[in-house]
Amino acid sequence: MNIKKVGNVILAVTDIDKSIEFYNGIIGLPIKNQRRAWVDLGTSGALLSLHPASLTAEHVGSSIDNGITIGFLVGDVQSAIDELKEKGVKIHRDIVEKDAGKNAVIVDPDGYLISLFEPIFGDKAQQTSGYQGFTPA
Repeated sequence: MNIKKVGNVILAVTDIDKSIEFYNGIIGLPIKNQRRAWVDLGTSGALLSLHPASLTAEHVGSSIDNGITIGFLVGDVQSAIDELKEKGVKIHRDIVEKDAGKNAVIVDPDGYLISLFEPIFGDKAQQTSGYQGFTPA
């Protein structure tokens, strides 16, 4: 196997229109491709892909202990949290300072956790060498 990079993160969502409004309208991720039951958001790196969740299967995987957390690098976590609060987004955990930078966690319409991380290193677009910037705990 020769994996080159992460292509996309796929979220099963209960209301695709509500999720598009959240990720595109509120968070600001641009829509790259949109088909009837699939939406790709983002411009570079891995895409965030939304598709309708099953109407019959239990929706699981959105807890801190065993779920999925999406991590976004932001330039200023305080202004991001202030803006999201004004838009009525649920804040799971307000800003905390960590060794690698500042971090806060919000919740999407399906209960998925989203970590917002402002690194302290010079290159603000650099990913951390571990998960210390994105961990919700």
